[in-house]
Amino acid sequence: MAEKLNQIHFLTKKAILLLCLISSVTLAQNFPDKPLRVIVGPGPDSLARITGEKITEDWGQAVVVDARPAAGGIIAGDTVAKSTPDGYTLLLSTGSFTINSVLQPKMPYDFQNDLAPVSLLATLPFILVVNASSPIKSLKDFVTASKTQPGKFNYASSGNGTPAHLAGEMLKQMASIDILHIPYKSAAAGVTDLLGGQVNCMFVPAPSALPFIRSNQLRAIAVSSPKRYSVLPEIPTVAEEGYPNFAIVGWNGIHVPAKTPKSVIEKLNKEFVKVMHQKEVQAKAVAAGFEPLGSSIEEFAQFVKSDISRSSEVIKTGNIQPY
Repeated sequence: MAEKLNQIHFLTKKAILLLCLISSVTLAQNFPDKPLRVIVGPGPDSLARITGEKITEDWGQAVVVDARPAAGGIIAGDTVAKSTPDGYTLLLSTGSFTINSVLQPKMPYDFQNDLAPVSLLATLPFILVVNASSPIKSLKDFVTASKTQPGKFNYASSGNGTPAHLAGEMLKQMASIDILHIPYKSAAAGVTDLLGGQVNCMFVPAPSALPFIRSNQLRAIAVSSPKRYSVLPEIPTVAEEGYPNFAIVGWNGIHVPAKTPKSVIEKLNKEFVKVMHQKEVQAKAVAAGFEPLGSSIEEFAQFVKSDISRSSEVIKTGNIQPY
């Protein structure tokens, strides 16, 4: 009797697994059959809109962009993490989400366990800028001045615990300089005071910095990415200026709820990679300040893992506290 019950139990489990597999395949075949929603946390929604237009053309379904910038993206991430895992609710993820996963002690969701990576869409550097009237002409000038007059110089950021803050803290640690962090509520507010001479320098996201650099109001002295920025190829990286381990970039990717069927995630990945490799999309992404990519699921997962590790090290060494 016991043996028969075990056989029935085994066959039942097998049947359930088979039904799940059939259901997953059917879902992927029919997906998408209704509009998709991309939830955006802090930062620009440009890539969500650029890719959304193409996906609508390809799939015949509207892509709705839903901005939820409050609480540094915590609300946006939590909304997606707790949504139905069917592929219709997506998160435009950024470096703010990896930082929050380290910095915030009581997150309502787990970024790595409750969300699944789909594709890394693009990266963008932070450009270290000073006022155009500043005597500082290079990163070496800034480091030398900071060491000559410790505590006198400062740097602005778009807020405590933001990627721009971590970029400044990373420079402070690697160059062994004593500079003060001045957090603002937005990159625009920091740039305003930089233009007014209230702060000395700032790592500004490329899309926000470029207009001021082109109008000769701000001077670019270094970029945060491991490679030179294609839009400003004459500006050296921080790594080239003597800090080879320095690398921090802003980025946009796509995440979905962790329990989304693998077949749906793969279909989403294939579509986003296809879109990001189209010349028209790449041109729009570059115009918006991004370096377009489009990655595999596995590559994006490793990228996120490395980003969290890098953030953890800077936050721990700098004793950075939650805002």
